[in-house]
Amino acid sequence: MNADDEDRSLRPVAKATPEPLLSRFHFLPRAIRPIQFGLVRLLRRYFEQAPGWVLLTTTGRKSGLPREVLLPCERTHDSLIVISTYGTRSDWIRNIQRDPAVRVTCAGWVLSARAEIIDDVEVRRAIVSAHPFFVPAPFAWLNFLHRTLLRPLTVAFLRWWVSNRPMVVVRLRS
Repeated sequence: MNADDEDRSLRPVAKATPEPLLSRFHFLPRAIRPIQFGLVRLLRRYFEQAPGWVLLTTTGRKSGLPREVLLPCERTHDSLIVISTYGTRSDWIRNIQRDPAVRVTCAGWVLSARAEIIDDVEVRRAIVSAHPFFVPAPFAWLNFLHRTLLRPLTVAFLRWWVSNRPMVVVRLRS
């Protein structure tokens, strides 16, 4: 046994984060892609303006072509926060790993941005605690209820949800 073998055996082993259960169903978005494209094309103006949604355009890691995906998001004053339901098996996550330059269509704007995948679990939990995702409801009183009385439950759920899912923070290029 030489010195290199001893050094390797003494190194701490990184704990692998288990994949989320839904990552096993990553084929579903691919299967319904034609339906999603049709809906996005039909309702594009709505999704461009809708709160809680973003059209994210990445560069395909293999083809180099633009790839657009509709994602739920949380908007902050300087960034967008997106969580991958299907873990690192999502094509858009893999595209961002290859090239973090993205285009964002949100609130009627099309902007160039840079995506950053947040790896640290505690940072992800802190982000969703400060900026929890709230699905916009069609009635003001539901939004009020969700953002006040239901906020602690939502934050607790999101802190658990992001523990084994990639989170992406998209910031505008300066």
